[in-house]
Amino acid sequence: MRQSPLELFSTDRLLSEEDRVIRDTVRAYVDTQIRPHIADWYESAQFPARELARDLGDLGLLGMHLKGYGCAGSSATAYGLACMELEAGDSGLRSLVSVQGSLAMFAVHHWGSEEQKQEWLPRMAVGEVIGCFGLTEPDFGSNPAGMRTRARRQADGDWILTGNKLWITNGSVADVAVLWAQTDEETDGRGIRGFVVPTDTPGFSAVEVRHKLSLRASVTSELVLDEVRLPDAAVLPEVRGLKGPLSCLDEARFGIVFGALGAARDCLETAIAYASDRHIFDRSLAAYQLTQAKLADMSLELGKGMLLALHLGRLKDEHVLRPEQISLGKLNNVREAIAIARECRTILGAAGITLEHPVMRHAVNLESVLTYEGTSEVHQLIIGQALTGVSAFR
Repeated sequence: MRQSPLELFSTDRLLSEEDRVIRDTVRAYVDTQIRPHIADWYESAQFPARELARDLGDLGLLGMHLKGYGCAGSSATAYGLACMELEAGDSGLRSLVSVQGSLAMFAVHHWGSEEQKQEWLPRMAVGEVIGCFGLTEPDFGSNPAGMRTRARRQADGDWILTGNKLWITNGSVADVAVLWAQTDEETDGRGIRGFVVPTDTPGFSAVEVRHKLSLRASVTSELVLDEVRLPDAAVLPEVRGLKGPLSCLDEARFGIVFGALGAARDCLETAIAYASDRHIFDRSLAAYQLTQAKLADMSLELGKGMLLALHLGRLKDEHVLRPEQISLGKLNNVREAIAIARECRTILGAAGITLEHPVMRHAVNLESVLTYEGTSEVHQLIIGQALTGVSAFR
């Protein structure tokens, strides 16, 4: 009898009943509403973000790990499992949920005023309002402290924002943007402040990035801030400096720890099914020793990644998860997911490069996942600093 890769590890025994219900609900949604269309969306580089946001809001997945203001308040582990199922459909789908809930909504929920929370979070939770998160710039990704976007305080108390943000998921479909900018209040990055910016504010514009070879079923944009005037009430009042955006990135990275496994699992299940049906010479491809060795090694890495993800989820639910531990998960699981996707492509042979199967789509999507929310090199240095006590970033 054929087993699925994670059945070998009996990981379901580590989940609560609520975890399993949430996972199965998201899996069913992906199977019925995403899989039939995702190849076409990917090929045409069209992604119905607004329609999907409504669906995802109806399922309670937007900001699901936040409490209050219309958010479900689920466990971190359940959120991770939802991310895994979403990314088994496509990394772009998980990115939509991740940016909405773990970046934009988390920033308002954790660092915003009560008025900001009341104004934005309930509508974002149901998908009525889409958010984006503007940190990365054309010349500043891994070094956000060097950002050039400026916020100048005016005599009347308003702020004027000027600058550019790049590689912003949801940017050109967003109704509200959480933007980070340098101020003159302090130096060395401690003057960075966050702003909640309605995207219909004069001077704000967003241009979609075209000609992508990865994350094609996702909206990626450049944000242009041309003398955008905001009231002081737009400032996130509870945080200053890089602590604000980095705390949001930790939330998003946690979801990726699980999400990457969803893409890897989908590739591996596809490869097992294909190898079982494909006959070469006088028997199935699955009957050859080299094929079984590949499948065994990939299943081992997938299972180890799942055990790591669940461990980190429990730590987060106990409120003891540290940033360097999230880096362990993001570094390992994305790296192994890409390796699994590439190996699965070899099992499918020429069929592996077409959109008839999800493997190549997952492989190229994971190239983006490897880079965003901290490159592998950044996470290596975070781990290295934890081990040695010495920062190698400068």
